[in-house]
Amino acid sequence: MKILGRIAEIKGSQQVSDTFRKRSFVVEYAENPQFPEYISFELIQDRCELLDSFQPGQEVEVSFNLKGRKWVNPEGETKYFNSLQAWRIEVPNNNGEQMPAIESSTSANNSMNDEDDLPF
Repeated sequence: MKILGRIAEIKGSQQVSDTFRKRSFVVEYAENPQFPEYISFELIQDRCELLDSFQPGQEVEVSFNLKGRKWVNPEGETKYFNSLQAWRIEVPNNNGEQMPAIESSTSANNSMNDEDDLPF
């Protein structure tokens, strides 16, 4: 999935455990400019550095996966959580086309690039 918007906020990386870190950012999505939406994304592991070259206010296209989790709390109640996990951030150029920003070299989602899609 992809979305085009303007970076509203960039947060620092969080070391959640010895082997897991994440970083969040917010994109202002203005499909209807009168009622903009503020959408929170997260980056994990080596993708946290993708935000280093970006600033709030910058227009970007974010490629992301929708993730969902199920959790049963100690009382036995089932809870569901959703997250938007970004894996690429691009900057629009003057022609309206997208130019890739710095992308993680160990991308598990390289097969999801539009250029890699087979026509059949």
